[in-house]
Amino acid sequence: MSTTQPTKNIVKTVWNTYISSAAWRWFQKAIILIIFSLVVNHLAASDNFLDSGSYRFPIEGFLSTIVLSILVGIIADFNFKFYKKKYFSKKVEIITVIRFMISTLGYITLMYIPVNIIVDKVAGGQTVFYYLLIGLLITLLLCFILIGLLYAQDLYNLYKLSIREAEITIDNGTKMTKLTYENIACFYSENKIVYTVQNDGSTINTDFTLNELEEKINDQLFFRANRQIIIHKDTVDLIEKIENGKLRIQLKAFIENDSIAEINISRYKRKAFMNWFQ
Repeated sequence: MSTTQPTKNIVKTVWNTYISSAAWRWFQKAIILIIFSLVVNHLAASDNFLDSGSYRFPIEGFLSTIVLSILVGIIADFNFKFYKKKYFSKKVEIITVIRFMISTLGYITLMYIPVNIIVDKVAGGQTVFYYLLIGLLITLLLCFILIGLLYAQDLYNLYKLSIREAEITIDNGTKMTKLTYENIACFYSENKIVYTVQNDGSTINTDFTLNELEEKINDQLFFRANRQIIIHKDTVDLIEKIENGKLRIQLKAFIENDSIAEINISRYKRKAFMNWFQ
C-alpha cells in the first residue's frame, strides 16, 4: 500500500466530518428561520391566530419573511465571519458581541431604508417618514431576536474554545511548540528571557516579551500580576491579604521556581485582580 494512502484517508475523514458539521449547522439555522417566520406571521394579525374562526395560513407573509430573513442572514453571516476572524477567535466578551449586533443592525438599516423607498415608489405610494421609522424599529427588533437565535450556539462554542481549547505557538528560535491554554500555568520573565511553565512543571523559553504575550492571550484566563509574570487562573492556589492593601498569591505546587511561587499584587492592581479572578 502506498504510504500516502493513510494520509489521504485521514484528510478525507476530516473533510467529511467538517462538511457534515457545517451542513448540520446550516440545517439548524434553516429550522430556526422557518419557525421564526411561522411565529412572527401567526402573531401579526388576529386572523392568523390558530384559534381564529377565520384562520388562514399567512402564505404571502410567510414567504416574504423567509426572503427577508435570508437577506438578514447573509448580512449577519458576513459580519459574523469578520468578527470571528478579528475578535472572536481570541476571546468572546459582552462588549464585542454588542458591537457585532449593533454593526449588523446598522447594515440592515442601510439596506432597509432605500429598499422600502424604492418599493413604495414602484407601488405608487408615498413614503411617510413616521411609518418608515416605525417599520424600521419593528424590523430591527425582529432581526435582533433572529440574529440572537441564529448565532447563540456559535458564540457559545467560540467562547468555550477561546477559554479552554485555544492554542498559542511558542517560538524559541530553534523549534516551535503549540500549547493549549489549559496546559499553560504561567509566563514569567527572568534575566530578560520569558519562560512558559506548563502544568507538568516543565519550562520552555520563548522569543516573546511579556507585553507581546499579554496582547496575544485571552485575558479571561490570564492576568498580568506584575512586570515579571502572567498567571493562569487555574494556577492560583491561595490568595492572602497582606499589609498596605496588597495581596499575596501562592501558585500551585508544580511551580518549582521559588521566585514566582509567591507573587505580590499591588494595591493598585488588587481590584482588577479580584474582578478577574471572581
